[in-house]
Amino acid sequence: MQLLNGKEASQAIKDELKIEVAQLATHGNAVPHLVAILVGNNGASETYVAAKVKACEEVGFRSTLIRFEDTVPARQLLDKIRELNTDIEVDGILVQLPLPDHISAEEVINTIDPSKDVDGFHPATVGKMVLGQPTFIPATPYGILLLLEHYKIDTKGKHAVVIGRSHIVGRPISILLSNPGNPGNCTVTVCHSHTKNLAEICRTGDIIIAALGRPEFVKADMVKDGAIIIDVGITRVEDATKKSGFKLKGDVDFEAVAPKCSYITPVPGGVGPMTIAALLKNTFKACTMKQEG
Repeated sequence: MQLLNGKEASQAIKDELKIEVAQLATHGNAVPHLVAILVGNNGASETYVAAKVKACEEVGFRSTLIRFEDTVPARQLLDKIRELNTDIEVDGILVQLPLPDHISAEEVINTIDPSKDVDGFHPATVGKMVLGQPTFIPATPYGILLLLEHYKIDTKGKHAVVIGRSHIVGRPISILLSNPGNPGNCTVTVCHSHTKNLAEICRTGDIIIAALGRPEFVKADMVKDGAIIIDVGITRVEDATKKSGFKLKGDVDFEAVAPKCSYITPVPGGVGPMTIAALLKNTFKACTMKQEG
């Protein structure tokens, strides 16, 4: 069993980006600028946004964090996004989800200019991805592809079982893994809460992408020997022995499943760092596309 170490793979990507950003600056070009918007003070969101800002600093990007109270009127948030859309110094805009109930995430995503949609959620972005046209790939699915690429895992002809059908992970990764290329050229089965014989289907999977948000859902008897396991889930579970009062659990029962696998991601330290690396690559792409006109 080999661990798919997202910290290691993401660091390699950040090291490459750092060199490319330095070259931009050397030639007198603006460096990428990412603006993150955080509404409220959700603990997990605070952690994620802080990690994104830190990663920007590490590779030499400009980053701006805009905070709003969770009572902010939707119109005020949308007006800020429209302002950023027209700001020529801003390359990427991300609004950290989830949002308060009175704000429509769909409306927020639709308001972001697709040329600055570095999270890859805008309908125009998703449409291009489905058609195989050049675009920003949603950050978590893109991070999974980059992780498979880093470890030189050949996916051609493999059966990939995706558990979860969210617009953020499940659906995009199912499309990307079925696309031509490597990673890609898989036969993909998408499973969800209404799937019959889920365990039986999982046992046929050469690759299992677990993205349903249920701690330790995937058990050892659902995995065949030699499978490749990508655990996207990350849930805070109460743990009185921890200083924080919780520990992080993935969707896979790691201790039981790992011995059966050829490759597996840890939680934390697997897909999470790769999501941030993918976001940085999308932001760099947005910057260079703008400069190329």
